[in-house]
Amino acid sequence: MRIVTGDDIRSVCSWPFAVEALRAGHLMQPADLRDSLIEQAGRKMLVRTAWIPGLASGVKAVTIYPDNPSQTPPMPSVQGQVLLFDEARGHVVAVLEGVDLTAWKTAGDSALGASCLARPDVSTMLMVGAGSMARPLIDAHRSVRPSIDRVMVWNRGQARAAELVAQLTRDGIAAEVVRDLDAAVARAGLISSATMSTEPLIRGDMLAPGTHVDLVGAYTPSMREADDAALTRGRLFVDSFATTVGHIGEVMIPMDAGVIAREDIEGDMHALVQGRAGRQSPEEITVFKNGGGAHLDVMIAHAIHLALEEK
Repeated sequence: MRIVTGDDIRSVCSWPFAVEALRAGHLMQPADLRDSLIEQAGRKMLVRTAWIPGLASGVKAVTIYPDNPSQTPPMPSVQGQVLLFDEARGHVVAVLEGVDLTAWKTAGDSALGASCLARPDVSTMLMVGAGSMARPLIDAHRSVRPSIDRVMVWNRGQARAAELVAQLTRDGIAAEVVRDLDAAVARAGLISSATMSTEPLIRGDMLAPGTHVDLVGAYTPSMREADDAALTRGRLFVDSFATTVGHIGEVMIPMDAGVIAREDIEGDMHALVQGRAGRQSPEEITVFKNGGGAHLDVMIAHAIHLALEEK
């Protein structure tokens, strides 16, 4: 059994590596998935399991403590580990640092969705939220859409948005803090949202034709980042039916209200990667719900394990 640290992961991982690992995994059979979520006073423990026939199986256990980044010293809001099992014989082959793996998996998932749905000529990105996932999402999206030459950042707390913009600017990326979210939504060709919001932030009436919306943050039944108009104006896709429908407020709340139906979700990542679903015209709006799932962790963990074995 190998202990894989964050440094080990960074030694072999890149955004093209992560995106292609996920793309390859979605060419295989769908995973068998099971999740368990426990909540205490706003803090959560999430245990996710996945078995991908012919590839590997795994368990991801994480805690989500939203106040951790504001503590002294700051700590990650998400912490945990991933156990990777050999699919043929069932033994543990690796234990991987979950915080680092989560960033690669989550942003890679959104980037893979964008590679199938965002316009190839998209030039302006809006990042809604300036938390720990913001920079990975920006970098991942720019890796699959290098045409993005300007990034806008909106956050409830302006200081964190300014800090992220300063970091992007130092790295040679044209970036700006925006205060009027509606106006920024109207200007963006690709919108990625990673917040803890329980009320919609992105108003569909403001979306310009051709925009791709990547919804990352809502992961519980009470959370939403986009309003009903965004879901009805756009063509709606999810990374996994198993981790979104019946689990996440972004689709559950409008479904329960009769705003959308299960049939309005046009495809999952398997359909997108295999070319059975996707963007059909430059002017249409596309909406992708990143629901996550241990199958994504297993795909990335398996690729990392193989790459480390080959070093």
